[in-house]
Amino acid sequence: MFNDVMRSGSCLCGGVQFRVTGEPLRVGLCHCKDCRKTSGSAYQAFAIWPRQAFESAGITSTYGGRSFCPTCGSRLPSVREDEAEVMIGSLDVVPTEGLEPSYELWIGRREQWLHPLPEASQFERDRTVAESAADDAEPETVREPYRKSA
Repeated sequence: MFNDVMRSGSCLCGGVQFRVTGEPLRVGLCHCKDCRKTSGSAYQAFAIWPRQAFESAGITSTYGGRSFCPTCGSRLPSVREDEAEVMIGSLDVVPTEGLEPSYELWIGRREQWLHPLPEASQFERDRTVAESAADDAEPETVREPYRKSA
């Protein structure tokens, strides 16, 4: 299932480190209010890996389903039972080759000065099973963790 690609990342202070193995299930951008607030930016870029492809070390805190470093406050991967959501900006090596978003969420909140990604699927809110089935070979992986508000 996994290839040899390994990507590592950490928080700003280095107290929490993680790595993911293989290619992600999906990569996207989100423009929702929660992602804007937690990133401090106009959008959040993320990739979703299977839970078994994710490893971490260090102490994390969680608020509202989102993880962060209790020392430096950096946003960290959010881990669910079956998936790990990694913020692309927290990876150590840039540019992040091969992690191009294939969809955008909450496009109604996208800043007017940002343009839609070419060839990326556009979603008014979160992806749904029906909308994503046409895009994904495995529709059971369409849940977007922690996307709760506009």
